[in-house]
Amino acid sequence: MIVVTGGAGFIGSAFVWKCNKEGLRDILVVDTLKTSEKWRNLVGLSYADYIHKDVFIERLIDGDYDASDIEAIIHMGACSATTETDADYLMENNYRYTQILAEWCVENDVRFIYASSAATYGNGENGFEDDVDKITVLRPINRYGYSKQFFDLHAIRSGLSKNIVGLKFFNVFGPNEYHKDDMRSVICKAHKQILEAGEIKLFQSYREDYADGGQKRDFVYVKDCVDIMWWLLNTPTCNGIFNIGTGQARTWNELATAVFQAMNIPPNITYIPMPDSIQNQYQYFTQAPMSKLEQAGCPLRCRPLEEAVQDYVKNYLNGQAYLDLV
Repeated sequence: MIVVTGGAGFIGSAFVWKCNKEGLRDILVVDTLKTSEKWRNLVGLSYADYIHKDVFIERLIDGDYDASDIEAIIHMGACSATTETDADYLMENNYRYTQILAEWCVENDVRFIYASSAATYGNGENGFEDDVDKITVLRPINRYGYSKQFFDLHAIRSGLSKNIVGLKFFNVFGPNEYHKDDMRSVICKAHKQILEAGEIKLFQSYREDYADGGQKRDFVYVKDCVDIMWWLLNTPTCNGIFNIGTGQARTWNELATAVFQAMNIPPNITYIPMPDSIQNQYQYFTQAPMSKLEQAGCPLRCRPLEEAVQDYVKNYLNGQAYLDLV
């Protein structure tokens, strides 16, 4: 059995979809649904059972699960809101929960893959290298990034990182993110803006070295992410903390243009003020060096931005379709 925490969420449900495509259906989805719309991510997927995240961790601690029955835990469950201000909640949900799972997996020889984040790189002043020595000097600029960094540091200092896989996801976009509200990708939001107003609104730049819309991010398609995760699941000799991105930073203007092109509409971009609450936490540049994963033997490469946007817009956003086995 494969356990996928956050299995009803964005990347988690996409990974369940990937498992299904590979013929795997013995999957335990761990999550918390409450009143959110992410239950819709599960409708077209096939899995053995669902359990609330609090019940799962209690049963794991109590010894209710036989390790011989669990092949791997894919831990995508976390609070992923970069604007979350409850640091205690983030530390319990993103750090402590991950620590318990990781230690259980290593003790029981169960494959463990967890989601870290590019938010750990902060404003990029210390670069974006996923080398262990460089990870220790990173300075996140929001509480979410710090909660992820804190576990990365624990994994490195305790030696856990030699037996598990951490994934520093950069700007992931794609189907099944619809429930994320303000944390949806700009591509998802832009598609709606174009339909409603015929334009895309981007934040103005507050740095002289970046033009409006010239801020750069490494945008990576969720389908490429889960392909890499599947390879890692089936390559148990590959462990450590790795970047997950395209390796190529692109501007918001380029992203917006790609959305317009996918919708066959002439570009119309408006620049708006950035909220004061995020100006000091805003990353103007991110780019994922991918050499470490390549040197580890991963043969996969992420598709270019324009190709990924075309697939997302035409096959999913135009009908708000979900990843489905059909």
